[in-house]
This record gives sequence, C-alpha cells and structure tokens, in this order.
Amino acid sequence: MYKCIYLLENMLYTAASTNFRGLMKTFQRHGQNPIRNEEKETWLNGEMISIHMAEINKISESGEDDNVFLFLNENAVEERHGLRVSRVVRVCKSDLGGLRILQRKWTSFLKAHLDCPFGDEGSASLVQDVFLLKDEKNLLDSVFYATFTSNLQPSSTCSQSAVCSYKLSDIQQVFRGNFLTLSNSGCWVRHTGVVPNPYPGSCINDEMRASGVRTSHDLPDATLLFVMNHPLMEQVVTPITGKPLLVRSTAQFSRIVVDKVTSLDGEQHNVMFISNNSGWLQKAVWSGDDGGRIIEELQLFKNPQPIRFLQLSRRGQLYSATRTAVAQLSVRDCSRYTSCADCLIARDPYCGWDHLKEFAQALIASIPHIKLFTHIYLSEEKSRIILMAVLASPTVSKQITDIHLTADVAQFLPCSPDTNLPMRWRFSGKILEPGPRHILLSQGLVLTPSFTDEGLYTCETVEVVKGREHKKAVNQYNVKVSEGGGSYIHIIVISVLAVFCVLCLMFIMYTRCK
Repeated sequence: MYKCIYLLENMLYTAASTNFRGLMKTFQRHGQNPIRNEEKETWLNGEMISIHMAEINKISESGEDDNVFLFLNENAVEERHGLRVSRVVRVCKSDLGGLRILQRKWTSFLKAHLDCPFGDEGSASLVQDVFLLKDEKNLLDSVFYATFTSNLQPSSTCSQSAVCSYKLSDIQQVFRGNFLTLSNSGCWVRHTGVVPNPYPGSCINDEMRASGVRTSHDLPDATLLFVMNHPLMEQVVTPITGKPLLVRSTAQFSRIVVDKVTSLDGEQHNVMFISNNSGWLQKAVWSGDDGGRIIEELQLFKNPQPIRFLQLSRRGQLYSATRTAVAQLSVRDCSRYTSCADCLIARDPYCGWDHLKEFAQALIASIPHIKLFTHIYLSEEKSRIILMAVLASPTVSKQITDIHLTADVAQFLPCSPDTNLPMRWRFSGKILEPGPRHILLSQGLVLTPSFTDEGLYTCETVEVVKGREHKKAVNQYNVKVSEGGGSYIHIIVISVLAVFCVLCLMFIMYTRCK
C-alpha cells in the first residue's frame, strides 16, 4: 500500500512498504525511466510520511537539477539502541541511476536527521506531516512546516505535539556537508577520508556538464560506490528558530497546511491550520514577539477520530477528511469575535473590526473604514494608542453569582470561555494556584472549601500583547462557606454530584487527548 504519492509532469513518485510483511521500504519514481532505492537498511528503514518537489532549476544560476524530498521516521542505524528518529531524504529529479553500479537505483540518495527539540530529554519526536510553503520571490527561502509528536507508546496517557519549520536553503546546506561512515568498531563516525569527485549525491549542474557528466550515467564508479555506502549526512537539520513554533500537550497533531496572509499595510503573516487525532482543528500564528499562539480551536467531527486529509483551496476553503466523514469551512470566518476588544486581542490576521457596522469581518483592502486590524498591523506607536483607546474603555461587568458551600464538601464552579485564550482563576484579587482544596480544570474549578476560602472567585481569560497583559472576566462567584449542618444523605448527594462532575471532565479531557 502506498503511503506517499506525488505527481509532477507525468512523473509519479511513491513511497511505501512493498512486500506482504511490510518490511521492504521503497522510494521510487515510475514512468519512462523508473528508479528506486537500494534495498539496504542504511538507506531506508521506517515509515514514509510525505514527498515534496523544489524546482531549483528555475532559479539556479548554475543550472542545478530540481530536488525531490522525502520525509520519514526510521530506526537510526547510527544509534546503538535503534532509537527512532525523523529524516529528510533528498534525490534529484533527473536521476537515471548508474550505468554499471546502482543501475536503476538513485545515485543522488542522501538523508539527514530532522530535529525538532521538545518534550522530555531522550524521548523521540517523530514527524507526522509536512507542508511546503513556497516563496515566489526566492525559492530558497521557501519553508517546510512539519508536525511532530513525542511519546507515541501505547502506555502514554497524553503525548506532546509540536510544529517546527525549516528553510529550504538550510536543508540544502546540510547535504553539502560531511558524511557519516561505519567504523571498524561498529560505530558511525564522521568520514575523514577522501571524498570522490564529483561530490557524491550532487544534482547535475553546469559545472558537472562542462566536465562531461551530463547525466547520472556519466558518474564515475568511485562516486557511485561512495553514495551506496555513505547515504547519511553528519549534520542535523535544525529548525529556523532553533526551537518549535508551537508546542501542545492536549492532543496529537496530525496534518498541517499553511496560508500566507497579507494585511492591509502589505505585511505578510503565515497562518497554520493543524489537525489532531481527535477530529479537532487548531488555527495558529507564530510571531517573534509572542511565539506560537492558537487563535481558534474548532471541533470538525463529532466523533473523535484522526483527520487524515487537510487541504486549502485558493478560494480560502479548508477541506478535511477522516475515514468516514468530510468537512469544509472558510478560513475567513470572523463571526466568532463579538466585540472590538475580542477581535483586537485575538490578532487573527484574517479579521478586522468594522467600526461602522460594529462587527468583525474578513479584511479586504477595498474597505477603507476597517481601521482596527487584529494583528496590530500599524506602527508600534499607533498600535499602543489604539490598544489604550479600545481596552481602556468601560466594559460590561460580569454578574456575580452567590454560591453557598459546605465546609470540606467539594463543589464544581464551571467556566467556559467563548474564545481560545489562556484561562486562569483569581481569588480575592490574587491568582489562584492549584492545591489540595483547589483543583484547576480546563472547564472550571473544583473547590473543597474551608472557612478561609470565602470570597470572590473570578474566572478570566488573559492575553499578553507586546508585553502588556489584557484580562477579561468570564464568570464570577461570591463564595460563602457554612458548617456541615445538613443531613448525612444531603452531604453524600452533594459529594457524589461533585465527583461525577470531575469524572465527566476527566473523561472529556482524556477523549480529546487520545
């Protein structure tokens, strides 16, 4: 069964396990000049993820051949304990194989470790999906966005997930570096011997053509033998930022697509749409000031199941699918923002607040009266003024609910924000920390009070914009505590109901974390 398929100019590239036991891994090109990998464990030994093409020939001053990239997870031959790692493989589009050695096999097959540092030290972070966001002005500035998941063992209660990005030019640089070689002691070390010419794994360019190497059939045997035995590069491919753009611990990321959004002042922002294995979709943006942040989280499918397909159309429609269902939604739906403050703080690059019609709508350059762009698109000074003008204005206070609790009897105080901003609780003006009497959950607070716990409890959302903290109250409870003077049965009923609420919330969290 084919895991990855890529079609370009009537040439089909596939990557799959080809024998009935799934042990033979094959990365091949079909068509008039079929070609595939050498059947060696040092070449391929794992699960294929995705294939992408970079048309280097269009911008290369040296006439270099186009590059084809394969992303996969495999057992690392260079690690003594067979640790699973993520890899990126690069081959050349016009590779025809060797004339005598590597006949109908890739002569340009090189691979490198793809790193996304997050999670516990020593735990494997494995790539789940890759999206290539092409830069039309400079192809070498194109960026691969990849989702990763750690702790995939069945015993894991909740794995961590992350998004890392890699520049095309950085990956190319790794494939011009040093090779690893198998030493007499059985360890993989840097190759310090002679490297044949042309440089092993190089794509055909004008310099090679001038020396008589017009196709891979013209490559000398020494170069082909070196490629056969040294497919692994020493240098690791690291993220552009040196760390993930986004890390989450609530669900396993699966697919990712990225859209480039241009604001009214011409600034560009990359919006990531990330699905998970529970049928949810995260809409996220990364900025150097604030790091990665999720703007919106949507449940696309009622029944928790992995999203296996995610595609963005040119008209701004996002299509997703599981094994049994398909969903379509517009990426420019701004109806969720019901106030100017909500719209501004969310900083959704697609949306702006129409101050004439008093509602949020998608940003369109032809609408001049949309002045409050949610991503702070104006200069820093103007942005500060607008933030002060909007956020310093009086807001409607939340109605305070009086709650009468019994000492040492658990009670659930619900809180369900209508936005995806971070949430916290305050008690009598101070931030409430978790403790034996205060269990903080994603949907509320379980309070087992003593008489010192009387006072005002506030559930609020909080967002940091340019170093300034902006809060909005969601629910407020004025808690009064009395002695347990009720009947024994009454206390039991209250306790059972509280435990039932906690169990229900834990089940919901567990379901979303699977």
